[in-house]
Amino acid sequence: MYDLLLQVPLLGTEWETFLLLFITALAGGAFGAALGALPAFVFTGFVVFLGEGLAILQREIGTLPGINGGELAAGVTGVIGFGAVTGPHNAFAGGVAASAYAGKKYPEMEPDGWDYHFGKNILYAFGTKPDILAVGAVFGLLGMLINQVGAAIGTPTDTIALSVVLTALIARVAFGYPLVGKAAGGSLLDMSPFEREEPRAVADGGEVSIEHEGRLATEPWLPHQYKWAGVATIGLVGGILGGYIWIRTGSIFLGYAISAMSLLFLNLGVEKIPVTHHITLIGAVGAVVVAPVAGSVVALLAAGAFGVFSGLLGEVTQRVMYAHSGTHVDPPAMAIALAMLVVAVLAFLGVLPNAGYL
Repeated sequence: MYDLLLQVPLLGTEWETFLLLFITALAGGAFGAALGALPAFVFTGFVVFLGEGLAILQREIGTLPGINGGELAAGVTGVIGFGAVTGPHNAFAGGVAASAYAGKKYPEMEPDGWDYHFGKNILYAFGTKPDILAVGAVFGLLGMLINQVGAAIGTPTDTIALSVVLTALIARVAFGYPLVGKAAGGSLLDMSPFEREEPRAVADGGEVSIEHEGRLATEPWLPHQYKWAGVATIGLVGGILGGYIWIRTGSIFLGYAISAMSLLFLNLGVEKIPVTHHITLIGAVGAVVVAPVAGSVVALLAAGAFGVFSGLLGEVTQRVMYAHSGTHVDPPAMAIALAMLVVAVLAFLGVLPNAGYL
């Protein structure tokens, strides 16, 4: 896929390469815990934006004397942006696990104004607290190992997204949270308890613990982005934009990077900023797989359809895996992993001419 670590020229053996990655993955996971999962992911966006910008520039002006522009761009995107420094499977995964751990260990740290379980607070920066950074480090390493093994055995999906999902589920089990949780409404997909502001039920004769004080029975991933029509609409818009960026620049990941950078505003408290990196990425993939057989206009429309598909996948998965338990399991990562699995299978069957970036 797009993990290009083995191109690093300074190492003499594959063992040295792996050892370097092992140590850096620990630091990357701790980095995600220190900054918080979402701020760390915003850095992913900025670094990938830089790498993809360098790649576009290199294609336009050619190779400069003494500089291999292609390797430089690939190194920024693959080794740093999607690698052990700011890769979502390292830094973001470490931050998510740190929040899950703190939700059980330090519920009193929950900031004012946070309405969900503290284990879901991926905006929170844990600074220099050693045990929390250690949790981040362990899960950053785990994310790296899952990604490396998944890529090595040819897993037919985006192994970085898959790593983000699996590490979050492992953290949920490791720190004593329900794997899925109990639905307060008629089904896991029912968000009406949130709309009615129903509180979390307390066991007969029990008291509300500090961990659950003020917690709602159902907690949608994004209170401003969970209604089907709105999700489909932003999916169409984001998918078209991701597809257009690829058509005009040749970069599958530039739209993803722009979407990730936009989350800086969500982190700063700007209301109703949509989360779209799973939409722009899969939209770009839609253009990639359709353009060879149908041209750019149809490819752009396909990008919109793929964006809707990914957006709705994110909404379904958040309703099943996020809304009813106490930690963050990332809906965009789930959507990307599932969407790319579908793309890979259709490409294998010959329905699609290629498998996008896989």
